Amino acid sequence: MSSLKIVLLGFGTVGEGVYQTIQTHQNRLQSLLGKKVEIVGVLVNDINKKRKIDQHVVITDDMDDLLEIPDVDVVIEAIVGVEPGYSYVKKSLDKGFHVITANKELLANKGKELKKQAVQNHVRLEYEAAVAGGIPIISTLRHLLRVNRITKIEAILNGTSNYILTDITENQTPFKDALYDAQQKGYAEADPSNDIDGWDAFYKLMILSDLLFGTQPSWDSIVHRGIRNVRDVDILAAHSIGCKIKHVASLVSEDGDVKLAVEPVVLPSSHALYSVDGVDNAVMVTGDIVGQLQLQGPGAGALPTASAIIEDLVNIYQIKENVYEESAVSFTSLSESALEDWLVIGLADSIDSLTIQDKWEISKDGSTTTCWRVTASEADVQSVVQDQPGVAYYRMNSQFSEIKSLSTVG
Repeated sequence: MSSLKIVLLGFGTVGEGVYQTIQTHQNRLQSLLGKKVEIVGVLVNDINKKRKIDQHVVITDDMDDLLEIPDVDVVIEAIVGVEPGYSYVKKSLDKGFHVITANKELLANKGKELKKQAVQNHVRLEYEAAVAGGIPIISTLRHLLRVNRITKIEAILNGTSNYILTDITENQTPFKDALYDAQQKGYAEADPSNDIDGWDAFYKLMILSDLLFGTQPSWDSIVHRGIRNVRDVDILAAHSIGCKIKHVASLVSEDGDVKLAVEPVVLPSSHALYSVDGVDNAVMVTGDIVGQLQLQGPGAGALPTASAIIEDLVNIYQIKENVYEESAVSFTSLSESALEDWLVIGLADSIDSLTIQDKWEISKDGSTTTCWRVTASEADVQSVVQDQPGVAYYRMNSQFSEIKSLSTVG
């Protein structure tokens, strides 16, 4: 039986997971592809480190060694950062190899260019694993919702942030302790900046924008906030009105106008993302025909990510690629002048520029904090709180427009 020859770039958590999955699911892969799937080369940083890799596999720290292996079919890129992944993927595409990548930062920065290069070389660039781990959101949008016009996406795209916020909510754990626990359990890196500053979710949202519209907005025009400054008292304030603070990536398209944001948002219990806890990711997609769909599952980890990569491998040979042209859309920022509901925490006195809907107090560790639900523009809220230390504010999901007064305004 002939074989499908694979080169694997990286043998960390994801790379090793891919290698193991190909071994354990070899019979299933052969039945689907009609060929044996064979890892013929692995790129590593340290060639002297002992690994559970078959002796016939080329193990090297030089990409050019792998490019010279005869009859390679697919390169699986499982490293992080724009470089050296960008250079490796470009070389692979130029050699006529299909490429599968899980590298979200690379795709957010260089995805459009690399997709064009793949088309020019008559090969495929697949990237299911780059967004939401084991959740098949890319395949759903590319192959199952081709006629639907996607009008909204709301998603929890970073398992680390979701785990931290869940720990604070359920156990009243201080932020730094919740982060430390996430690191101890392998849910957060030693340097967690990409996760807690919102960049991981941001990159994934840019990939979705490229997929849906063939382009993405200027990065500095997007509301982009992480969870680094979320306090336990903020979580308590949301909880006191039956809500949760979740880190949400959103994309809303209406009449050719597209708005994107990545930020902590106050969600009511009626919202589908309210109950998504722990390290899970979830994506809510609204199509003009199908209505609202929700996909939920593990957003990271060796096997969920390997699952997405292996499904991409099969799709290369079983599903025809859909090439999307750039759409005629305009990207606009969330309007700083639009009136919205906000949760303001720690503001001592009311301000005339903010329309007060509710006021209540919460107690923690013997101290009392005043909370407000106000209707105002973001610009007005910012102007009120910017010079007041200890005051925080969060956008409240639009479903709050259906909720009656939470308390009596004092």
